[in-house]
Amino acid sequence: MMKLPDGPKTHPLLQLLLWMIDTLGYMEGADQRYGDIFTARLGSKSKPIIYVSNPEAIQQILNGESKQFDNPGNQLFKPILGENSLIVLTGDSHRRHRQLIMPSFHGSRLKAYGELICNITEQVFSQLTPGEAFSARSATENISGQVILNSVFGISKGERLQKLDQLISSVLEFAKYPLASSLFFLPFLRKDLGRWSPWGYVCYLIRQIDELLYAEIQERRQQYDPERTDILNLLMSARDEAGEPMTDEELRDELITLVFGGKDGLASAMAWSLYWVHHLPDVAEKLLQELDSLGPSPDPLSIVRLPYLSAVCKEILRISPVEIQAQPRVVVSPAEFMGYELPPGTVLMPSIYLLHRREDLYPEPQQFKPERFLEKQFSYYEYLPFGGGSRRCIGAAFAEFAIKLVLVTTLSRYQLRLAGNRPVRPVLSGLNLVPSDGVKMVFLGLRANVGFKGEPSLSECA
Repeated sequence: MMKLPDGPKTHPLLQLLLWMIDTLGYMEGADQRYGDIFTARLGSKSKPIIYVSNPEAIQQILNGESKQFDNPGNQLFKPILGENSLIVLTGDSHRRHRQLIMPSFHGSRLKAYGELICNITEQVFSQLTPGEAFSARSATENISGQVILNSVFGISKGERLQKLDQLISSVLEFAKYPLASSLFFLPFLRKDLGRWSPWGYVCYLIRQIDELLYAEIQERRQQYDPERTDILNLLMSARDEAGEPMTDEELRDELITLVFGGKDGLASAMAWSLYWVHHLPDVAEKLLQELDSLGPSPDPLSIVRLPYLSAVCKEILRISPVEIQAQPRVVVSPAEFMGYELPPGTVLMPSIYLLHRREDLYPEPQQFKPERFLEKQFSYYEYLPFGGGSRRCIGAAFAEFAIKLVLVTTLSRYQLRLAGNRPVRPVLSGLNLVPSDGVKMVFLGLRANVGFKGEPSLSECA
């Protein structure tokens, strides 16, 4: 057996620099030259990182969790998310938090979020005037921000919420720059030299966010209302197997994780959905025909079960997944892996981006073809837009639900068109695959027959 898969031979520091500057180009180049399993060395002190886009290998990784491969948690973002974040936690602590949070995103809770999502979408688009040019990404950032904050805190207005939204947007905007990325991958750059230094600016923003979050937690504990159904209230009510609730610090870390993890990625997926259905009019027409089959005022749960709408959503998340790679696993003892003998400490990185572009799985992978998901059932190891195993995104069902309802609300109620004919390419911004130009569109106004079967509005959809 060979010790490690082949991979780029350039100096580890140069590989890290190339990865930070052009992550997609680095991965595509290595994949073309070395195949669907290759070794990267990102930094002089970095452990070998095995990038994997082979379904059989991904299956071995996910099936080997807790046996051969450890879930180290994403420690890169611990300085911002905190040591109690679900993304950071490992082992029993991770399982405990996941069990406490999971009920907030499933079952009857999704139906409760339906009317909220539809109403916020209408509010955002109703502010546009016919003939006005706008950025779809900016509109969906507004929608996702309001949806996330309202779902998490149960309020849509107020000085505290407005300030929190502004601060979170500032952090996410800063995180899009390569300099910001380097702060997480090169710890020696994390020096708080005051708010005008890069890391000092991040710390300054996080301190303000913490002040607002702890004030909200304290107020909600003092004025606890068991009838409230927002996520914060559900987390405060949750108890683990020992009957223990979350501490203020645990609540803070999970709240900031939910808001940061949801807002930017959800906005990108929503923007991509608007791009593809307007770039391909046949897709939009098929969606409208399918929606008509439900009759007037369908409920959200009926909408999201529509086969073609589901296929469109799946194809959006295939061609532009929310995350480009699943959370890494670490080899805990010498392991045989796809004909290689991996030493302890080796990092295994399932590449969602490369997996979703495999020609053998997805013929013409650069083309948007929802029908592929109607014609074939892809396995758990062939399609994983939200990661896999115990590290699969806990908000995946909520995200798909929101993407579908925003798309349906917009498509059935408003007339939009793309501002140009040039194809929009994906670029990596921060952690998300975003449209290169934000998707420039023109608002044409209300549709002639608004809503389903001429209904006046989708705000009644729940």
